[in-house]
Amino acid sequence: MKLAHVEQVDCYFFVLEIVFLFFVVLGAVAITQAARRIPVQYAKQIVGNKTVTGQRQYLPLKLNTAGVMPIIFGQALMFIPAFVASQFAEKSDFAQSIGTAFSDFTSWQYNLLYAILIIGFTFFYTAISINPNQIADDMKRGGGFIPGIKPGQPTSDYVAGILDRITLPGGILLAIVAILPSIASLFGMTRQFSSFFGGTSLLILVGVVLDTLQQIESYLLMKRYEGLMKSGRIQGRQTNAVTSQV
Repeated sequence: MKLAHVEQVDCYFFVLEIVFLFFVVLGAVAITQAARRIPVQYAKQIVGNKTVTGQRQYLPLKLNTAGVMPIIFGQALMFIPAFVASQFAEKSDFAQSIGTAFSDFTSWQYNLLYAILIIGFTFFYTAISINPNQIADDMKRGGGFIPGIKPGQPTSDYVAGILDRITLPGGILLAIVAILPSIASLFGMTRQFSSFFGGTSLLILVGVVLDTLQQIESYLLMKRYEGLMKSGRIQGRQTNAVTSQV
């Protein structure tokens, strides 16, 4: 009787794990795909004898511009506290406790420092990846402007302010995804299975799947477009041939 009860509890626990994993994957997809769209209006242009009306487009600024790079950089530096503490472990009890805390990836000290490093590297990587001044200059040369914002330096300041506001929540969400495996391990999951609940592997898997789906959609759209063009040309040639024969 007790064995059947234990198996039933394990079954319920496994179902909860799958449901939780499903929502974690949805969250990772949302973090990867989320973007702040800035409206950009293009002025009218005269091309030859024609006047091209201005178009309204959007400048997408992704919530997670850095991708998995902050997690990789953070993991690369997390061995330093334990390594430095091990050099003084024989002489100091405090250094020994530091080494023990940072050798366990489920400790709160390890995860707190890990999250701080991820948030910091998110700001750093976003700053070197996106240049607001270059964006403002490109829009100005192309005749584009953000409604209500003057071209030039005000546009650059506006884009930089939006980047600062979306990078912080993006870094926090990325840090939560990174420390989810350690949280899952505290609930009794094995280390191999808990790694699926977050970290670099989950973000890379989600990114690869999304890129693959986007390439498939682009390929199908291109093939359909070429098929329509070919069928249209064939119909036009057949119509012209019939007309000339008549």
